[in-house]
Amino acid sequence: MNVLKTTVVAFGFTASMAFAQDLDLPRQLSWTAYDTGSAGYNQAVAIGAALQDAAGVNLRVLPGKNDVSRTEPLRQGRVEFSATGVGGSFMAQEGVFDFGAENWGPQPIRVLLANNGGAINLAVGVAGDLGIETYADLKGKRVSYIVGAPALNVNTEAYLAYGGLTWDDVERVDFGGFGASWTGLIEGQVDAAFASTNSGKAYEAEAGPRGLFWPPIDPDDTEGFARMQEIAPFFTLNKAKVGATIDGTDGYQGAGYAYPVLTSIAATDEALVYNMTKAMVELFPKYDGNSPGIGGWALDKQNMEWVVPYHEGAIRYFEEVGAWSDTAQAHNDKLVKRQEALAAAWEATKASNPSDWEAAWSEARRKALADGGFSVVF
Repeated sequence: MNVLKTTVVAFGFTASMAFAQDLDLPRQLSWTAYDTGSAGYNQAVAIGAALQDAAGVNLRVLPGKNDVSRTEPLRQGRVEFSATGVGGSFMAQEGVFDFGAENWGPQPIRVLLANNGGAINLAVGVAGDLGIETYADLKGKRVSYIVGAPALNVNTEAYLAYGGLTWDDVERVDFGGFGASWTGLIEGQVDAAFASTNSGKAYEAEAGPRGLFWPPIDPDDTEGFARMQEIAPFFTLNKAKVGATIDGTDGYQGAGYAYPVLTSIAATDEALVYNMTKAMVELFPKYDGNSPGIGGWALDKQNMEWVVPYHEGAIRYFEEVGAWSDTAQAHNDKLVKRQEALAAAWEATKASNPSDWEAAWSEARRKALADGGFSVVF
């Protein structure tokens, strides 16, 4: 689908000026993203460069060590958007793991766009000096666990489950952030860590003294993949073409999901979201190719029926360019109702002042979803 205006396709000075006049964004925007060196951070920087060049908008990218530290500034209104993963989007919406703590709860997350390129996988990489060939071989090995990052830890757990393992079968090594876990792998403090295959840290590991290996996911191993999806239902089988040890090869058969996901909260100004979405789509030719795996932000790669609802401002832009449908709207409405059911259950649980918060919220959450006819996960 070609929705790009002719003034944007031409990359000269006149085109940039025309685009800037057509775009209503503040001179400074702030996003949170994963740690410096991560794929999400690198892509945000590339997008920021395109915004600065075309519209004079300065994009400040704040790295966060974990899902909570990326989502907290969004919740407080200190940043407008977050380039996050399933932790800061789906799990924050669901109010699970760290977001199930009494000071958090289900968040009214909204999506603008997501990177659905399929060029990368999100996987557990292992040090290349261990001779590991499958995820089952991780038994007894040191596996990273990121404090305050439920998405990364659930994803790691899903890969362990594929290999028939649990956290009890490995030596869990705690780190304070994503970047630290990969530095630990490179320096020999841990043997396996989770990342996108195009992460800068993964490339560092590939070039490091231990090397890097991504154990494969066998598409014919339906039982193993079922165990994986039981832990993390958002994973799909995928053959990656981009990433450390993968570039220039026939690809790596593994699994993945949308990452990064550009999010706001429901209360974010509709006009701001509209213009941010518009900038992301219409500036795509300016930043495409400027970071590994960045091509998945293209409009024609968007999944309009994902697990987290789109913001009204994004929907307004999609409608303008013919990328939205009645089916997508019905799906979105159902997701909003899911969030409303979770929020109501949260408030009711708080009002009951339970002695065991974790158990009470878990039960109330699952009951609210079941009673509302929604799928029950986690």
